[in-house]
Amino acid sequence: MDVRDQTYIQRPVNYVAPSLHPEQAIGKIRNTKVTTPFSSPEFIIPILVIACDRVTVKRNLDRLIQYRPSAELYPIIVSQDCGHAETARVIGSYGEQVTHIKQPELSDIKVRPEHRKFQGYYKISRHYRWALNQVFNVFSHSTVVIVEDDLEVAPDFFEYFRALYPILCSDPTLWCVSAWNDNGRDALIDPSKADLLYRTDFFPGLGWMLLKELWDELEPKWPSAFWDDWMRQPEQRKNRSCIRPEISRTITFGRKGVSLGQFFDQYLRYIRLNTEFVPFTKQDLSFLLKDKYDEIFIQEVYSSTSVKIEDLQHGGNLKGPGPYRVQYSSRDSFKVFARNLGVMDDLKSGVPRTGYRGVVSFLHRGRRVFLAPPEGWTQYDISWS
Repeated sequence: MDVRDQTYIQRPVNYVAPSLHPEQAIGKIRNTKVTTPFSSPEFIIPILVIACDRVTVKRNLDRLIQYRPSAELYPIIVSQDCGHAETARVIGSYGEQVTHIKQPELSDIKVRPEHRKFQGYYKISRHYRWALNQVFNVFSHSTVVIVEDDLEVAPDFFEYFRALYPILCSDPTLWCVSAWNDNGRDALIDPSKADLLYRTDFFPGLGWMLLKELWDELEPKWPSAFWDDWMRQPEQRKNRSCIRPEISRTITFGRKGVSLGQFFDQYLRYIRLNTEFVPFTKQDLSFLLKDKYDEIFIQEVYSSTSVKIEDLQHGGNLKGPGPYRVQYSSRDSFKVFARNLGVMDDLKSGVPRTGYRGVVSFLHRGRRVFLAPPEGWTQYDISWS
């Protein structure tokens, strides 16, 4: 179905969020309950696929359609930029299973001479703005999950977002739900904890949900390029957090792209995709609400055993699986420790990847580790970038 200006209307209905028990979250966070009035479990969550000139969008769409529980509840809108005929044919081959929309403005964008090499980033930002305006203002949806055309999704991808939608709606300190763990490589995650979820101050992207209210806030000032790093600036984030999983619900298979594959070869290709279906909609996820989460998280981190990085690397004197805490006190010490422990060491506006209140949680040689600032942390230092 090729649609330019059709409007879809979503009917509001009433819903009470389920109140059941999660297996385990962070350490002692468990068995808390919340009941919130919501739109129905039948609420519509559209999936927006951002496409351009990769015919391998087929792999993305095949998985989305394979795992999608309902075409009515999860309409797939494929927004194509670039005017690439072969990619358009691939998308068109899905017929009524997807809605194919085409970004109409394909001309080059006028940029200053030193940014000519970044033309691709400018076009991506223009495309996102257009596509999100279509989803919210033409199709009249109230939320959306964005996936790029080079992402493959996990079997419980739809379950994950359906369960977390009420949490996102009810907590104003959250602004997104992401399927992605930046430190989601095999050696850094606990494969037995597919149900483990976190808050993070770092905007992850790579399969993420936002609400129309957030788009209404961001759209008037949407940047001309580098939209993801712009999202990570304090002026946009406003101290809000995202939800992210222990084990990623997306992986990227796209080496070809504007970043020319370097980041893919170094990091992205090693991220593990979850294969176990977790019935998140049957669990009570209210432990992720800020007040409950922060109290337990801070206790869990700062009551853990403080160790030196050498203790972790040699491991001889450590008893048990942890958790253990390695403390950093400066930008440089964070980067050295992160690099030596195998986690990503870059910071955006002072926020480390996957960090929450400055804390990065991961596994190192089978032990839970918190790479953490001193107790009493209050804010990020934006000069740490």
